[in-house]
Amino acid sequence: MSGKPMVVGVIPSRYASQRLQAKPLIDLLGKSMVQRVYEQAKKACLLDRVLVATDDTRIEQCVRAFGGEVMLTSPDIQSGSDRVAAVASQVDGNIFVNIQGDEPLIAPEMIDQVVQLLLEDVLIHVGTLVKKIDAAADLMNPNVVKVVLNHQMHALYFSRAPIPYIRDEVNTAKWLEMHAFYKHIGLYAFRREFLMHYAHMPVSPLEKAEKLEQLRILEAGTIIKTDITKFDSVPIDTREDVERVITILRQTF
Repeated sequence: MSGKPMVVGVIPSRYASQRLQAKPLIDLLGKSMVQRVYEQAKKACLLDRVLVATDDTRIEQCVRAFGGEVMLTSPDIQSGSDRVAAVASQVDGNIFVNIQGDEPLIAPEMIDQVVQLLLEDVLIHVGTLVKKIDAAADLMNPNVVKVVLNHQMHALYFSRAPIPYIRDEVNTAKWLEMHAFYKHIGLYAFRREFLMHYAHMPVSPLEKAEKLEQLRILEAGTIIKTDITKFDSVPIDTREDVERVITILRQTF
C-alpha cells in the first residue's frame, strides 16, 4: 500500500467492571463516558477511522444512538489489546490504536503522538507513551504502572512496583530527586501484522504476575517504543474519579 498507512482507532469497552458496573455508560454531564472518549478520539488528526469494540449490546446501542461506529466482539476476550486484535482481524487497516475506554478526557494530541512512533520507524511494531512522575505517592501506588527505558526509548520493563529501586536511599520521598521515574500511559499503537500474532500468544508468566498485558509483548522479545508525553490521563476507576472528571469538564467545557 502506497502513501500514508491507514490508521484505525479502537476503543475497547466492556460492560462489566470490578469497581464500577456499566462504567462505559456512566453519565458525564449529559454524555456517556464512551461517547466522551469517542468524541476525543475523533479529534485526532492521524486517525482515519474510529470505532468502539464492545462485548455488550447495551453499549452497542448507546454508541449507535450518538452516531458512532461500533463492533460487537466476544465477551470471552480478557484484555483491551486482545479486543483490538479481534477488530483488526475483520477491519482493513495498517496501524491500530488501542484507546482506553475509561479516559474521557484523553488529549487527541496523545493519540497522534503514539501513531507517529510507528509512522517514523517502519521497524517498530508497538508504540506507547510514558510521562515523568512528579508525585512521590505515585511511585508506591500499584495502580500507577511504572516503566524503565533504555537509551533508545525502548521499554525494558513495566511494573506496579517502584522501578528502578534506589538501593542507597531508604526515604522513598527523595527518590524523585535522585532519578527520573516514568509512569506508563495505557495507549498503544500496533501494526496489524503484530496484532494478528499477538492474538495467538498465550498469557505470559510476567503478565499473569503483574496483571499487565504489555509484559506479554516484552516477554516474547518484541520491542515497545515509547515517547514522553506532556499530557496526562485521568482514568475513571472509582466513583471519586467520576466526580473528579465531572469537575474538570465543568471547568473546561
